[in-house]
Amino acid sequence: MADAAPRLTPQEAVIYLMVMASASDGRMSERELRSIGRVVRSFALFASADEENLVDMAEACGVLMSSEGGLQKVLTAASSSLPSHLGETAYAAVVEVITADENLDMTEIRVLELIRNTLNVSDEGAAAIEHAARARHMTMDAV
Repeated sequence: MADAAPRLTPQEAVIYLMVMASASDGRMSERELRSIGRVVRSFALFASADEENLVDMAEACGVLMSSEGGLQKVLTAASSSLPSHLGETAYAAVVEVITADENLDMTEIRVLELIRNTLNVSDEGAAAIEHAARARHMTMDAV
């Protein structure tokens, strides 16, 4: 059934979370999409992953998200598919994507909170991950 929360691999779970976070503001920017690709190419979690299936996974996530209770289904599927020791890794991937366009709105902040709580990432761990992401996205232009 297309509306049921699917069983995912840990890699798929992280991709679903990144897609959900990216789309949470109603659009997926080119920078966010490129960031998802960078995460898949650079995080050790994805060392054996097939990047060719990335578009199919993103589309499947979109279908699930557009179903009734879709956001909760993605969170449930991801949390049940991720071993607890990968919670901070998944959160770091999501933060990397959601901060790629250098524009956080309230919806994105709320989705980050939902993901952090669902994955049981501590406040201290989340703060460190968010700080590191901000540092990676800094440019020569003063803010």
